[in-house]
Amino acid sequence: METKPNAITGDMLVGQIVNEHPEVIDTLLNVGMHCLGCPSSQMESLADAAYVHGLDPDMVVKAVNEVAAEA
Repeated sequence: METKPNAITGDMLVGQIVNEHPEVIDTLLNVGMHCLGCPSSQMESLADAAYVHGLDPDMVVKAVNEVAAEA
């Protein structure tokens, strides 16, 4: 998958993503990541958070990028 300049990547921190792309909050919640307000979200990458929640990190990155691209 080609990465666009403003694309969300798996190594970005969850807190950073939520701050910069609030339009993806519902998507993250819908895939099962309900930890958006927890302290760990400020220090944990999207890929790591997805893994901890038993989710496929690539699927989560793809889902949030689709929503962010529409915004």
